[in-house]
Amino acid sequence: MQMMRISVRMVLVRALCLGVLCVFGGVVQAAPLVKIENCTLVPTEWADGDSFRIHIPEKLADGDKKGWNAREITVRLYGADCVESAIRNATDGRRVRAQRRYFGISKKGSSRESIELALSYGKKATEQTRQLLANPFTVYTSFADGRGDPKFKRVYAFVVTADGKDLAAELVRLGLARAFGVERMTPEGQPAKDYAAYLDDLELQAAKRGAGVWQHTDWQRLPDERQAQREEEREDRIGMGKDPQVVAVNKAAKDELMAIPGIGEVTANRIIAGRPYRRSTDLLKVPGIGKKTLEKIQPFLTFPVE
Repeated sequence: MQMMRISVRMVLVRALCLGVLCVFGGVVQAAPLVKIENCTLVPTEWADGDSFRIHIPEKLADGDKKGWNAREITVRLYGADCVESAIRNATDGRRVRAQRRYFGISKKGSSRESIELALSYGKKATEQTRQLLANPFTVYTSFADGRGDPKFKRVYAFVVTADGKDLAAELVRLGLARAFGVERMTPEGQPAKDYAAYLDDLELQAAKRGAGVWQHTDWQRLPDERQAQREEEREDRIGMGKDPQVVAVNKAAKDELMAIPGIGEVTANRIIAGRPYRRSTDLLKVPGIGKKTLEKIQPFLTFPVE
């Protein structure tokens, strides 16, 4: 048992210190997932259904070398996106608006009332996560950077409840999250695309049942709502494209990547999922990024080797 704890500690320290970079035969690979058992939820005011603080049962890293608390980390679920539970800044406002439109929430034609209704389901998702994680749970993570805010550190993870349920899948099944976000191979070896397709199927079932937030979907208005969101995102990219910032590809938050002309939310998620990258040509492995797109976005990204 002692040897097992030492082994886990060494893997975690290595992952943190190397920034989850694994290279085999010159090809960048996703770092392996580390299994952390008997985690517990840390109550915080800012937690959402898909992003929260956890306590690790033993000291896994020494000296807090990368700014991580040795006993606590913040995790962000792979594959699922809950509605925000509060609007704290302009970015939160944009996200809630996008989530409301995705679910087709339209209450009496009032945008404000629709936003408030969406936020109420963000709070329900947060409470549901608290209930599902009331008992010690298991986390699988490679410590891939999952920041939504450039100043806020968190890592992507799969979370399995005490009774063996995948938290992301359960939230989607209950209609408290959409199947959306960064993907990767699961702990069981299921390919990322298959896991994403499974979550899509659960979302379809939840929508058909009218589960959770789906009970408020205005199906007649939904196509127009989603079209409005696409147009707004396109306008935002044009506006942000006037003076885009140069960012580090392996550290940039999703919003920073989306500020680059040619990168939308889906592509930003795919870039994050494929991290880390050593050189610009590694981005050609990202679905949707060809040579022309790479030429367009490369001036706004920095890479470790180049």
